[in-house]
Amino acid sequence: MSERAFTEESFQQFLSDGKLMGSRSKETGEIFVPPRPMCPSTFSMDMEWVELSGKGELAAFTAVYVGPMAMVDAGYDRTNPYCSGIVRLAEGPSISAQILGVDASQPQTIAIGTPLHVTYIERGSDDDARFYLAFAADISD
Repeated sequence: MSERAFTEESFQQFLSDGKLMGSRSKETGEIFVPPRPMCPSTFSMDMEWVELSGKGELAAFTAVYVGPMAMVDAGYDRTNPYCSGIVRLAEGPSISAQILGVDASQPQTIAIGTPLHVTYIERGSDDDARFYLAFAADISD
């Protein structure tokens, strides 16, 4: 799919292009997100890029009331918490991301197994802009 190296920079570039990408071992078929340049099972460097569907389900979550400065700068604090979760992707791997479309101030209303779909959050402006991976509750399911 691409000749890009299996690095965080490449992963971030794909996010800015609106693509959720992982690396797949050509030997085992196992998919890794974020991408890895080597299969940990076989130690093979024979990997390829694979575009993922962006569908998954909530496997675990937490409401964050005191977050890192980047989230404070984005407007989250003790009176406006955000939800961070582990998403089990339809293709198998899991990844952590911000969860949108849920009420983090009422975590008892958030359910494990909630269907999710990928979305991207742009923070910053111009040359400082960066895209972040997030997942939104799939209210249509």
